Amino acid sequence: MGAILSFFETSGIVTLLVIFWLSLYVITTLWIFIYKWFVIRGMQDRESYSLDLLLSKDISVPQSAVFSRAKGHRILSKEMLNVWKNQIIKNASSGLTFLSIVSSTAPFIGLFGTVTEILDAFAHLGSQGQATFEAIAPIISKALVATAWGILCAIPAYSFYLILQRKISILSVCLQSQIDVALSAFDKDIQENGFEQTKNVFNQQQNKNIVWGGKVNG
Repeated sequence: MGAILSFFETSGIVTLLVIFWLSLYVITTLWIFIYKWFVIRGMQDRESYSLDLLLSKDISVPQSAVFSRAKGHRILSKEMLNVWKNQIIKNASSGLTFLSIVSSTAPFIGLFGTVTEILDAFAHLGSQGQATFEAIAPIISKALVATAWGILCAIPAYSFYLILQRKISILSVCLQSQIDVALSAFDKDIQENGFEQTKNVFNQQQNKNIVWGGKVNG
């Protein structure tokens, strides 16, 4: 505890600002990861469950967020479904850019604090004529704390980014699979009646919750 207090008492203003900046990075990174983990996991579980029901033919209309947006829409097409899917993925991936920024910039911010601290210490020692190894070693050791803190901040940020990116990729696969399965089932109606008639059939099935095999999903 005394070493920590001594570090803050003897460090320069730039180093302290760097440590504070990186500490904010750590807190924000943890908050984003925990929040997005539960949000994306919930979306992934719902979409996976809907895909399983669709593949087992327990339902004819996917219980997907993509198709919930199609209810009442004037145009039902593969392009529109992909637009809605991309909007869902965009909302799910919000915050990941910040994790990428932290993982890329944190080591350099820490290095900036280290270089500033060393330059200030060397200037002070040079004016006093005490540039010996015994005087320089503690200064360098203290200055490297900022670099170590930056690296420690970047490692979990990059790891969290990869974990969330993987879950979003799985979510995207589930959404796209439901679009492909649903449109393939509607392909005959699309060819015969066009998108407008297909949309009407889709809305009727969604409103009445009609399912294959006479089952009703409650």
